[in-house]
Amino acid sequence: MRKHYIDNLRNLTILLLFPVHTFMIWNDFGSGFYVWARESRLLSTLIVLVNPWFMPILFVLAGMSARYALQKRTMGAFVRQRTRKLLIPFIGGMLFLVPFQTLYARKYFDGYEGGIWENFKYFFTHFTDLSGYDGAFTPGHLWFILFLFLISMGGLLIFRYLPYEKMAPRVEKLPALGVLLLFIPIWLMYYIGNFGGFSLGKDLALYLIGYYIISNDAVIETLERHIRWLLILCLLGTVLLVLLYYKLSYYGDLWINYIGWNTILVLLVLGKRYLNECTGFTIYFNRASYPVYILHQTILVAFAYYMIQVCEGTFLQAAVICVGSFGLTIAVYQLFDCFRGLKKKRSMVE
Repeated sequence: MRKHYIDNLRNLTILLLFPVHTFMIWNDFGSGFYVWARESRLLSTLIVLVNPWFMPILFVLAGMSARYALQKRTMGAFVRQRTRKLLIPFIGGMLFLVPFQTLYARKYFDGYEGGIWENFKYFFTHFTDLSGYDGAFTPGHLWFILFLFLISMGGLLIFRYLPYEKMAPRVEKLPALGVLLLFIPIWLMYYIGNFGGFSLGKDLALYLIGYYIISNDAVIETLERHIRWLLILCLLGTVLLVLLYYKLSYYGDLWINYIGWNTILVLLVLGKRYLNECTGFTIYFNRASYPVYILHQTILVAFAYYMIQVCEGTFLQAAVICVGSFGLTIAVYQLFDCFRGLKKKRSMVE
């Protein structure tokens, strides 16, 4: 039986990227962005609230999905499916999407007036901090797809020598506190393969925990029985996170990994309780969310470049950019989807 709450949590998290990346235009924690207007403590705080968990939960959900997929597919079929779904879109996005984000960064910060081809050559020949905010090479938001592909391939080697069935009896005995304390290895893995805060080690840990532990129904049932104190710890931890941010503008790697993991556990339990239905939203975004992820940031950056010059006022600009980029992204997706549908019908007729 399909677990619809996994789909719904994934879809909602991907949609959350629209406000998060919109608010990055006003971040005050020195991270920069392709288009950066000015500092806003309120909008930055909203990023701080979700930053600890909103990308990590995608790796946990991916690990859970991998376990269910490998129940129905051979490892060879899994490799082919991940290559088709992850590696090929990553390469396509690096060629046709991400360079446009850096084009607008150069336009905004450097007054660049050159052509697209000249910027394309600049993008692939200049390497700095990999952020792309200076117009140089970056994987952009597609870092997630690259990481997930590498982790999926590496995970297969681990699954082969340490099968899920061998771990399941021990995992089922884990108490809720033991599951919560998994934030410690997640935090320690954060320092392995860390590229400017994007950690391959941490994401691998989240993926493996999703595969071996969170996909086990007994673990979710244990967390459900203790949801009250997990929720209280989550709320208190989030308040402390914001206070540390306001007072010190820093909250530490240990704390961000703890509150991120605590929040993920709460969201998984609440998701199972309230989002485990197949609705029209589920059906539509099960198809749309991944293309939306690939398209969204390039469209958002380009749209923001023009809207900042047209609209006045931080909150009006933020609302227009967030809503407008979402609408444009859905429209572009629908065009591609219609074209794909027409192409499929034509091939069937022929």
